[in-house]
Amino acid sequence: MSTVEHTPAESAPDAQKWVDVQASDDFVELKRRLRKFVFPVSGLFLAWYLLYVLLADYAHGFMSTKVIGNINVGLIFGLLQFVSTFVITTLYVRHANKNLDPLAEKLRDELEGDGK
Repeated sequence: MSTVEHTPAESAPDAQKWVDVQASDDFVELKRRLRKFVFPVSGLFLAWYLLYVLLADYAHGFMSTKVIGNINVGLIFGLLQFVSTFVITTLYVRHANKNLDPLAEKLRDELEGDGK
């Protein structure tokens, strides 16, 4: 995370500079890295959620199987939905810090100029 503050009052890049950066290999790579993470993880999470919903709707016997006391399989699967959300968030933050932020910082420096 950058500690440099950027204000709108600073000279903003002109439109052509934005177009040039958007067409650059670095920007294409940044989008590729983002999509390489987001699409598979989103697909896996949606499949996991759909499995949970389908089991809750069509596998009442399985989902109501008691595990410990009044805790059943359905409750565990429901709580695992929250756990998986936090795991995905943690993985994304790590991915962004390692693979996205350095390249995004480089592109921002190209747009705004290194001398600021």
